[in-house]
Amino acid sequence: MAERTGAADPARVIPLLWRSEVRTGRSGEVRTGRSGLSLDTVVATGIELADDAGIAQLSMRRLAERLGVGAMTLYGHVPGKAELLELMVDQVFAEVEYDPTGPADPADWRAGLERVAEQNLNLLFRHRWLTDVDTTRPPLGPGTIAKYDAELRPLIGTGLDDVEIDRTLALVLDHVRSSARQLFLAEAPPTADGDWWEQAGPLLAAALDPARYPVASRVGQAAGEQYGAPADPRGAYTFGLRTILDGVASLIARGSPSAG
Repeated sequence: MAERTGAADPARVIPLLWRSEVRTGRSGEVRTGRSGLSLDTVVATGIELADDAGIAQLSMRRLAERLGVGAMTLYGHVPGKAELLELMVDQVFAEVEYDPTGPADPADWRAGLERVAEQNLNLLFRHRWLTDVDTTRPPLGPGTIAKYDAELRPLIGTGLDDVEIDRTLALVLDHVRSSARQLFLAEAPPTADGDWWEQAGPLLAAALDPARYPVASRVGQAAGEQYGAPADPRGAYTFGLRTILDGVASLIARGSPSAG
């Protein structure tokens, strides 16, 4: 991936993420500089730019142009692109909301993780550029921490230990992220795959010897008939999530005879 979080100096970006270096007024609202620009406006506009044009088009120069200010004015709010990217990711992570009433019922862990998957898939569809950002080193800001805290809660009390809980969440989120990329690709014009397969299918059938590739021939035919297309990303997403959660259920059952 071309972009990644965690590249900025923590000493510079963490205070910005938590807004501890931003002067506030008596009301607690972030003050603006002489240009009328605030850090929150800079971050929100950066997100808009990435939503519109993709993360590859994000630069401090383009952002300054969109804001109608000089680059030096922009640097007065954000030291550089690395810090900006972390602020943007943390901000969109804060969009994910869960029931704040308290810890989930351990018996409802599966529905809780299904909700986590749904929320993250919706987030990626709103901000598609997120799939092009490596967040292995996540932004250490309030949006990211709150999201992580809420998404761990469905598994609390299931009998899984803390490391198993963390790994289970990572597995679900990785599946969602991978599925989102395939779903994006599937949004080509409706006839594109059909036209391709109408041309390629007969040519492949003429070249392929089923006796030499018996398993590929049988399974490929069955899948093609089921999908009506070369692939079924939505079905793969549903199947993959169900399979992951079935595995988690087995892990919980083995670890705690009373868990289900």
